[in-house]
Amino acid sequence: MEFAELIKTPRVDRVVLHRPFHPAVGGTLCLTGHHLILSSRQDNNEELWLLHSNIDSIDKRFVGTSGTINIKCKDLRIIQLEITGMDECLNIASSIEALSTLDSITLMYPFFYRPMFEVTEDGWNSFLPEQEFEQLKSETDEWRLSSVNRDYMVCPSYPQFVTVPKSIDDESLRKVALFRHGGRFPVLSYYHKKNGM
Repeated sequence: MEFAELIKTPRVDRVVLHRPFHPAVGGTLCLTGHHLILSSRQDNNEELWLLHSNIDSIDKRFVGTSGTINIKCKDLRIIQLEITGMDECLNIASSIEALSTLDSITLMYPFFYRPMFEVTEDGWNSFLPEQEFEQLKSETDEWRLSSVNRDYMVCPSYPQFVTVPKSIDDESLRKVALFRHGGRFPVLSYYHKKNGM
């Protein structure tokens, strides 16, 4: 499937964006395979980039030859678009509905993103648990680095190396994981240097 099949009108001029606690902004609305983009024509300072996957629901209303699309986002934002021309408004609304309800994970934005810069480092090695644990050891000796989750056998959502309480051995962690949702067990997620929490 091509995204172009779902985009009936890729660009509309003279669209007015309304948001709570912000002044209205007029500009050009563009639809891409993953984003709704509104760019102000007056001062190029105002732009809205909204991922289609962040859209929870839309509601459309028509008055005369123009329409309004109310967009409720998953992050609780509410955006209103005033579009001149009933056909343009209907096309934009149906395109947004189609693009915001794609089922296949392989059609999501991370699978299509291509950075505009050269990636100069290997992200898989930018965080090394052993180095991070050495920093923690200088603060406290109540924790240890464990490989109990090697090959993700205990908990598929935890990393292979985890920081756990020093007083609990790996066998106890395996047993605890059997009785918790998703095979989870106690791990360190944050350590406050001043108060030890």
